[in-house]
Amino acid sequence: MFDRSEIIVGLEIGTTKVCAVVGEADAEGALQIIGVGTELTRGAVRKGEIVNRDLAEEAIRGALAAAEESADVELRRVYLSVTGSHIEGNNYHGVHPIASVDREIEEEDLTAVARKARPQLTEGREVLHALCQGYRVDGQGGVDNPLGRFASRLEVDVHVLSGQITRLQNPVYAVKGLGLQVEDLIFAGRASARAALSPEQCEQGALLIDLGAGTTEYVVYHNRSLRHSRVIAVGGEHVSNDISVGLKLSNARAEKLKLEHGAAMPDPAAHGQTYNFTSDVGLDNRTVSISHLHQIVHARLEELLLLIRDDLAREGLLAHLRAGVVLTGGGARMSAMERLAAHVFQMPAQTARATVGSGPSSILDEPECSTALGLVKLGAQQRDTGRHSRTGVFNWLAGKLVGS
Repeated sequence: MFDRSEIIVGLEIGTTKVCAVVGEADAEGALQIIGVGTELTRGAVRKGEIVNRDLAEEAIRGALAAAEESADVELRRVYLSVTGSHIEGNNYHGVHPIASVDREIEEEDLTAVARKARPQLTEGREVLHALCQGYRVDGQGGVDNPLGRFASRLEVDVHVLSGQITRLQNPVYAVKGLGLQVEDLIFAGRASARAALSPEQCEQGALLIDLGAGTTEYVVYHNRSLRHSRVIAVGGEHVSNDISVGLKLSNARAEKLKLEHGAAMPDPAAHGQTYNFTSDVGLDNRTVSISHLHQIVHARLEELLLLIRDDLAREGLLAHLRAGVVLTGGGARMSAMERLAAHVFQMPAQTARATVGSGPSSILDEPECSTALGLVKLGAQQRDTGRHSRTGVFNWLAGKLVGS
């Protein structure tokens, strides 16, 4: 068995399943994925948030047990992802005059300018991440590290992700109820991006869309930093529900039809094709039109992508996406999803493959595992640098801001 100090575990409590990924970091920092475990949530989670703690703990226990067995390790600590419509991402700006006699920027000045970028949140909300987008020194932008420079004025741009305290606590206490320690709580969209986007894509400008079952997270990276983030409480389950209503099918039949014959863009070759359901207990034989199915799936997914496109247009971000659109999450598996995204955004779109060290392709090629894989990668980087994006679980980082 490996030394636990070398083991990093990413845990995602998703709407339909819990995913635990185990990585091992060697002395040189190289990361290898050595295990994975998944377990269905069976209704314990809705729209990315726990609604039945007992069932959630059962699913978490099952996923971790499978991960322990596949990796041959004992798991004690996890990096945990969080999502939900209560999470908000906003940009803030801080300005600080350099008051020292020689006007040299010191550590105290970085702390001071970070505090001045701190948002005034409404009661009941706390900062999840405070991510530095870059400094300006006497009006000169693009400064990564202003320490030691001489100036009269220091500015910082920060992307702050915040959430409702009680809703952030629910997954933490579910994990702690199993005797596990939560090393850090990380926004699912940020974790997915760390797994799915390359440094070059983050530099050039990329939109990552994580299409989950109950939620869709999307983030924009540009100039190596997180510029925009949102959560929409719409996902694959809503597509299945549309199919169920539109074709008058049970939820189980609608899900089966979506997975086996769904397409994000109508396929002319499907005209006239049908699918026959054999009789189930309490259900009659049914014949459905594949073309009708495609139209239903297309309508919901196009609406979702248009919401994202319109949001980015309002923020003036579309012109900065030189690396295009990257899709991940279970919804990225939908046939013709890349074509639909390319059509809506009028730019190249691709399905992600994780950029997380080495490991079985059966894990790295699974878009459903992107969040958990990204948690492992972020965990490895935090251990390597000795810094955490937050001190404790719900406190603002009063000192240095961390990178995206």
